[in-house]
Amino acid sequence: MLSTEENIFMVIITGEFTVGMLGNGYIGLVNWIDWIKKKETSSIDYIFTSLAISRICLICAMVLNALIIVFYPEVHENDKIKIVNIFWTLTNYLSMWFATCLNVFYFLKVANFSHPLFLQLKWRIDRVVHWILLGCLAISLLISLIFAMTPKYELLKIAKHKRNFTESFHVSKIQYFSPVTIFSLLATVLFTVSLISLFLLIMSLWKHIKQMKLNVTGCRDPSTEAHVRPMKTVTSFLFLLFVYYLASLLMTFSYLMKERKLAVMFEEVIAIFYPSGHSLILIIGNNKLRQAFVRMLRCGKTACMM
Repeated sequence: MLSTEENIFMVIITGEFTVGMLGNGYIGLVNWIDWIKKKETSSIDYIFTSLAISRICLICAMVLNALIIVFYPEVHENDKIKIVNIFWTLTNYLSMWFATCLNVFYFLKVANFSHPLFLQLKWRIDRVVHWILLGCLAISLLISLIFAMTPKYELLKIAKHKRNFTESFHVSKIQYFSPVTIFSLLATVLFTVSLISLFLLIMSLWKHIKQMKLNVTGCRDPSTEAHVRPMKTVTSFLFLLFVYYLASLLMTFSYLMKERKLAVMFEEVIAIFYPSGHSLILIIGNNKLRQAFVRMLRCGKTACMM
């Protein structure tokens, strides 16, 4: 019999799983249909589709891991659960790499600088985006392979023991496999790359607005709007990634320190919100996806009225 907290946890997890599956599945479906019609796909659609597929796999791995941690904590320390951690590592790296590629792509396509290196990257990005994504896949597979070949390592756990009716703390060593440690190192690098992209976008927008003021032109022109949308998308990604990163670290420490189950459940819910919620932000911020969703709603409304 599940407790009230566990029932609430199951409802929230189910909702996040549903939203994540529908949102990312919608992104992949729209781009696939567009590719079938046009017999070709743009670089941005290629990145969106790759990101959506990685997010679908990541959500499945995270939900499975959350259910095991909350309801079967003894199984989580078993060797058999290592395959789930390896799959989580692969999909998590892919998701972060593809999202960072999307942020850099926004920067190169929207920003306006005269530096030769920037112009060279801006001109080449469409030609090499496929190879970049394949490189991200290769790196993620390599890191996952390293995880698979790495033996369990030792962490310190503070275990509480009672001796002679007095409480004393005893530090013991346990074996525990967690990909979060190495994930934190890569997350910092990718977070920094996205942060730099956002900063350069802001600089480009400031430069553009300053130029518009000199020309006595309104600031709300198409170029300004083209800057604002990617900035919103990159900012939302950075915020969700930071929350996800923080929740993952807290979740690891809570599990190792045998904290209350309620704390672990809360941290799991916060972490899963990152891949689920970001898909909705991508749909809202992309004209093609947003317009396709509006058309779908209109068709559904028309079908209901008939």
